Amino acid sequence: MATPPPSGPQQPQGNPFVPPGEPQPYPRVPGQPYPSQAAPAPQPWGQAWGQGYPALQPPPPVNGLAIAGLVLGVLCFLPGVGLLLGIVALVQIRKKGERGKGMAVAGIVLSTIGALLMTLAFTTGGARDAWDGFRDAASGAGTTFSVEKGECFDAPSGSLEGYAYDVDTVPCEGEHDAEVFANFLMPAGDYPGDDAVTDVADERCYDLSESYAMDSWAVPDDVDVYYFTPTRQSWRYGDREITCMFGNADAEASLTGSLRQDETTLDPDQFTFLEADAVLDEAFDDVPDTEYVEDDLPAHKEWAAQVADALDRQTAALRVHDWEAGTEKAVTDYAKALDDAREEWQGAADASDAGTFSDHWDKAHRLTDGPKAVTAREALGLATTPPTYDEESAEEAGGGEESDAQV
Repeated sequence: MATPPPSGPQQPQGNPFVPPGEPQPYPRVPGQPYPSQAAPAPQPWGQAWGQGYPALQPPPPVNGLAIAGLVLGVLCFLPGVGLLLGIVALVQIRKKGERGKGMAVAGIVLSTIGALLMTLAFTTGGARDAWDGFRDAASGAGTTFSVEKGECFDAPSGSLEGYAYDVDTVPCEGEHDAEVFANFLMPAGDYPGDDAVTDVADERCYDLSESYAMDSWAVPDDVDVYYFTPTRQSWRYGDREITCMFGNADAEASLTGSLRQDETTLDPDQFTFLEADAVLDEAFDDVPDTEYVEDDLPAHKEWAAQVADALDRQTAALRVHDWEAGTEKAVTDYAKALDDAREEWQGAADASDAGTFSDHWDKAHRLTDGPKAVTAREALGLATTPPTYDEESAEEAGGGEESDAQV
């Protein structure tokens, strides 16, 4: 016999059966609503569709000291600090269960390498090069610029000393900080050092100034020679140029007007006169370095003979030139005065003692820059005020004689 089914609703086995043509139920995604289609009516039997998921736990945080140690290690900046931070980070990671162990280890390794490189740099002198490069780059000295001969400019800082990364060119007719009179290049090769570069600039610039401002009488007493030189950093970029310029000896003052007097600004008579004068000026520059004449009389006598020879060449150049009618007599009279000066210099060269030498030196000096020189210059349209000399130095050089007897 058949056993009748139990009374009441039956539990379905597996998925509930839905007759064909009826809407199919959709599985439920936890936390999501059913589709917009009408859901089947709730049944009094069956189990819930889908199951809930356990809540996700957040990952442990990354240790901040590990990050800092890695950054310092990569940058090779303060390697000692980077090494310490990496070690402390490992201890904290172990205690707190934080992440970042790999970063801490990497920071320790890189900081150790950085510390070794820094130690090597200090022991080999590389640290100074690195600091100079950083200092120059920070001040803009690593860049190069050029100012041409004959140009005048203002320095942005208002000073011709220290580092310069650029200048503002201005007309020479007005006020300006400096006037460039020469540019020349240093030899190729490794940077020779600050002192060596300065020595070359000092010697060459003073020599080149005389060919740009040929009339030394026209150069004001407050004008001095300055120069721009390559830095250690700009040398790495190929900078070899030294720029020579005139500036005011007073850092707070400026120049007005151009000091240029050469073949580009002078007429033929002026140029010939100053070119002949340059022969004598060059001989004067070779004066012995001893403080007093009696300290080295033989050297002074030899120098006096060189001055006498220079006067021979100067007067020969003055006499061979075809002067304009308005200047010929004045220049001829000046040449005769130089002949007399030559005799005095020759007397100084033949002197037997310092006193005799100084007597001839005094007379020669008066004839060289005396009234005849002023008259000739006035006729040529040149400066007529002789340059002043340092009286104290002049007295010492002449052994205490009067200052106008000194060169």
